[in-house]
Amino acid sequence: MHAILTALAEQHAELVALLDGLDETDWQRPTRCEGWNVADVVLHLAQTDELALASAQRRYDEGLAALAGGAVPQGNVDDGAAAMVARERGQTSAAVLERWRSGAAMLNETLAASDPHERVRWVAGELSTHTLATTRLAECWIHTGDVADAVGVVQPATDRLEAIARLAWRTLPYAFARAGRRLTGPVSFDLRAPSGARWHFAPDDPPATTIEGDGGELCLVAARRITPAETSLRGTGPDAGAVLELVRTYA
Repeated sequence: MHAILTALAEQHAELVALLDGLDETDWQRPTRCEGWNVADVVLHLAQTDELALASAQRRYDEGLAALAGGAVPQGNVDDGAAAMVARERGQTSAAVLERWRSGAAMLNETLAASDPHERVRWVAGELSTHTLATTRLAECWIHTGDVADAVGVVQPATDRLEAIARLAWRTLPYAFARAGRRLTGPVSFDLRAPSGARWHFAPDDPPATTIEGDGGELCLVAARRITPAETSLRGTGPDAGAVLELVRTYA
């Protein structure tokens, strides 16, 4: 748990450094999240960190109701997130930044005091608090990239992406089930880290499908920020194309 929380704190610090350098014009710039500007992206992060905090404190339903304004969530996860942002859109950039920073700090403190194996509620069901922390790392990294792209800054690639790539590998059964499909057999990832190290995620049984290539690119594909065709990723086995199509790091 310590390693993932250290990575999460580092990702928070990267986003803080980026946001601290923005002016009001920058906060209004459109992002690659359709219909959202920079302020909307940070508001969404604040809201979902607050929901994760509620989950870690075993008050998920209460937290969701507060963010939804008492309304019954409609549509899919993306629709719900869009509705929550629309409900609170229009706050000052200073208020949005302070809300996210304070909420992120409180979430880190709560997760640090939690049993990493404890099961808690989250969007798609139950998961461990360790996995919850990893999903927060993935989402913060994704949206840091959205902000960086909007303001013309190159997001650095670091080896803390390893936890995000592992999350994408571990949740492949969920990604396939969400699409109404089934894996033919086990899948392994053999990836190259930004540092040049090797990330090898392998099942207990011999893999039927293997995905190879750049680990940062795999994370971007799983985040739906680039397509597999834009990468050097390659796969062998019966599910290679489907894995690259369906892999994801969020609900």
